[in-house]
Amino acid sequence: MTYHPKSDFLSVMIERGFLADCTDYQGLDEACAKGVVPGYIGFDATAASLHVGSLIQIMMLRWLQKCGGRPIVLMGGGTTKVGDPSGRDTERSLLTAEKIDANIAGIRQVFASYVTFGEGPGDAIMVNNAEWLDELKYIDFLRDIGRHFSVNRMLSFESVKTRLEREQSLSFLEFNYMILQAYDFMELNRRYGCLLQMGGSDQWGNIVNGIDLTRRVLDREIYGLTSPLLTTSDGRKMGKSAAGAIWLNAEMLSPYEFWQFWRNTTDADVGRFLKLYTELPVAECDRLGALAGSEINHAKITLANEVTALLHGRAAAEAAEATAREVFEKGGVGDDLPTLVLTAAQIGEGIANTALFVQSGLAASGKEAKRLFSEGGARINDELVTEARLMTAAEIAPGLKLTAGKKRHALVTLG
Repeated sequence: MTYHPKSDFLSVMIERGFLADCTDYQGLDEACAKGVVPGYIGFDATAASLHVGSLIQIMMLRWLQKCGGRPIVLMGGGTTKVGDPSGRDTERSLLTAEKIDANIAGIRQVFASYVTFGEGPGDAIMVNNAEWLDELKYIDFLRDIGRHFSVNRMLSFESVKTRLEREQSLSFLEFNYMILQAYDFMELNRRYGCLLQMGGSDQWGNIVNGIDLTRRVLDREIYGLTSPLLTTSDGRKMGKSAAGAIWLNAEMLSPYEFWQFWRNTTDADVGRFLKLYTELPVAECDRLGALAGSEINHAKITLANEVTALLHGRAAAEAAEATAREVFEKGGVGDDLPTLVLTAAQIGEGIANTALFVQSGLAASGKEAKRLFSEGGARINDELVTEARLMTAAEIAPGLKLTAGKKRHALVTLG
């Protein structure tokens, strides 16, 4: 990055590794230096919680507010009914309006941890695009908006090209998604003076469409900024683990499990993740990321504590660290471990030990649990488990500590 920004916001985006590309560095920089820039990111409501894969975007909204801008959290109550083809090989399942509203209610909980909502010029707002998309008249929309889009150009976008090249179905419904997202940007500019859309680099085409549409219809200049599509150093997609998605809502993933995900970061990712997911000074992130040998574990604990404190509060981060220390260093059973409570009726005459690993979230399937056993990666009460067998209620009653690998633990108790 050769551009040297004047504004705090672009400086942070560049220094901390958030920025992949920008439609107009100088124009956005000058707008940020001049006054409050309202900027938005859209989140589709396909689940009851966002996961870690969305956290880079959430942090961008947080930094926008900290640097004097106004975050607009756009909930895709309307666009979720269509489905974004970006990064998809297959068509998304369509959700009912009731399910979408329930998902939005779940997602809304997380944002209060990162941005301040209110009525002031720099306070964040949450908006649902169903407010305008649900009211559109189809023929009017085609005439007034659709005429500004070239099908030839739409076919050139990566999200569409990839599906077509693989000869995978792309429904007309999904094909409309990029027009609706462009319309969102224009509508947010019209209603709230929104000057900036941010998103992952796979959203570049959709963002550019919104800028072009707003220029044509409203004759206004607006801007786009994208972040890198993040993968871990070993090539895995951010937000996933062996046991499933790393959800941000505490009801779907405990603060301890969230903390443990970050504690298990690979050495090569620590410095980069500290810059992206915490507010520690860049120099401190670089220092911690450069630690080697056993010292890197201190950096990983710092990462886990800082990220967990932002989402769940400092007390939850400290409790998670205390539980981890109890389990790892003292060989005990921490109070805060994920716990599976079974009834005698559920156990019956016996329950497979593979099922305990699956139901407690330590394995995605019985097959994976058996692989853990065969590779020497499973323990019950610190004793190596080498084969599948039934376990009785009497064995479970005192409480079991399940371990997968070296760092993932859960409790099983009789309720």
